[in-house]
Amino acid sequence: MATKKTIETPQEEQVSKAEDVLQVNESRAVETISEEVSINEPKQESEELVIPLDKEAILTILAEKVGEEPSATLRTEIEALKVAFYKIYRAESSARHAAFVEANGADAEYKPEPDDSEKRFKELYNIYRVKRDEATAVSEKAKEENYQAKLAVIEELKQLIATDEALNTTFAKFHELQARWRQIGPVPQAHINDLWESYNLHVENFYDYVHINKELRDLDWKRNLEAKTALCEQAEILAESKTPVEAFRKLQKLHEEWREIGPVPHEQKESLWERFKSASSKVNRNHQEHFEARKSEQIANLEKKSAICDAIEAMVAELPTTHKAWNKAVEKLQQMQQKWRTIGFAPKKDNTKIYDRFRAACDKFFEAKQTFYAEVKDDMEQNLAAKTALCEKAEALAESDDWNKATEEILKLQAEWKGVGVVSRRHADSIWKRFRAACDKFFERKAQHFSTIDNEYNSNLQAKLALLEEMRSAEVSNFEEIKEFQRRWSDIGFVPIKHKESLKKQYKEVLDKMFATVRSADSAKQFSSFKEKVSAMKGDKRLRSEREKLYNRVKQLEQEILTLENNIGFFAKSKGAEALIADVEEKIAKAKREMANTIERVKVIDAQE
Repeated sequence: MATKKTIETPQEEQVSKAEDVLQVNESRAVETISEEVSINEPKQESEELVIPLDKEAILTILAEKVGEEPSATLRTEIEALKVAFYKIYRAESSARHAAFVEANGADAEYKPEPDDSEKRFKELYNIYRVKRDEATAVSEKAKEENYQAKLAVIEELKQLIATDEALNTTFAKFHELQARWRQIGPVPQAHINDLWESYNLHVENFYDYVHINKELRDLDWKRNLEAKTALCEQAEILAESKTPVEAFRKLQKLHEEWREIGPVPHEQKESLWERFKSASSKVNRNHQEHFEARKSEQIANLEKKSAICDAIEAMVAELPTTHKAWNKAVEKLQQMQQKWRTIGFAPKKDNTKIYDRFRAACDKFFEAKQTFYAEVKDDMEQNLAAKTALCEKAEALAESDDWNKATEEILKLQAEWKGVGVVSRRHADSIWKRFRAACDKFFERKAQHFSTIDNEYNSNLQAKLALLEEMRSAEVSNFEEIKEFQRRWSDIGFVPIKHKESLKKQYKEVLDKMFATVRSADSAKQFSSFKEKVSAMKGDKRLRSEREKLYNRVKQLEQEILTLENNIGFFAKSKGAEALIADVEEKIAKAKREMANTIERVKVIDAQE
């Protein structure tokens, strides 16, 4: 912008120059304070990447990250992925090694299998390293070029002081040099301070040398005021941001821009700086609170991980003594390892220590487990020999037809099998299948055999039911006919056990009825014969002797009946009483029948006397 040049008196010139120098010094003071605020803010920590718990997911994230431009943040994330990947890789390798030792009893022949995921990880990581090294080389070269470019700007600033050009032209070149300076990128860290001091010195020299007219100076100050006001607004927006780490990073760039902008009107300098500093402080406070909150979370994570370490160390202090107990302990440890993976990072100073403690406790546990199974290897071999012998016995019994004895022996073998300890995993399944096959073979043969018998028993049942019907409709006249039915019944053979008692009851009822019929007819016949005999002996002294004999028999039967009835009371208190009681009741009934017949005979004799 062209301005009208005015002629100043020596006194006005001195005042204008003094104001210029004062404003320059104010600008330097603001820039110095701005630098100090930026330097004294809490050291920025990079956001921790959320690391997944399996290798494939880590490889997916790594592949995406490798495609990004190399940066300090990316380097931190790549290294975090590397640490996480190899933690999982080592844990899986240890688990495979432990499984091999458990199955084979020694690790002399163990050879780790190639892991494609590790090969893929190394390929991706090497791609990242190449890109990182290339980017670093390009960056260092660019910084060196920027350094030379800024030296050139400083050299041109020196030349402005010695020029005789018009003020407007000189000031325009001065602003053009300032713009170029700001556009030049970063320089090597070793040259930053010296370069910045040299640049500021020559800017001050320019303001001291050049007599800027008030209109151009005010215009420059106004432009600087607008630029710094915009920076204040951006800082205030960052102060309300929900992403404090990103806001902190952006604030550093705003401070760099603030330092590059020239002075503002004196009356607004302090208030503008206080506004920018207030917003900056809030951004820094949010950033600090964010990391303090994360630190609290990390402390809580450390406590959780310490508790897991305590639990594992307690398990190591009191190790299992049986195979079953070891299985439960391994399952419990694996659950704690899984829980460990779900817990986030501990504080940086403790993270490696607590992981080393966790790993050491797990290693001790599995070393103790390996020692235990090495000690029981001999027992397993003896158990295998014992189970092999049981298999041979079971295979011999599998062909037996002595069903009762063989069944008893097989059951004994099964009980012995349960008492034999464990064998190694590689033999456990095959030896069990061999023993089970021998037992199954025997019981299948037995089932088939008794299935045939069941069919025969069902046929016998039908035959006996038919014989019962025949007996019910038969009219027997003597005991020989009854005996024939009894013979036929016995010849038929066994029936199913569930029908045995019912059939037996029916048979007894029919048989009793037959005997009662024959007995009644025989009794009538005998009584008629007795009457004829008594009639023929009428007046004979032998009748009196016969009567006495019959009378004594009645008394004897009464006594027997009384004794039998008393016995029933005793039988009721013993096991198996039903069969005994039924037998006694049958004897009582028989005695009563005989006593009734005897009394009738006594009456016949009395009638003759």
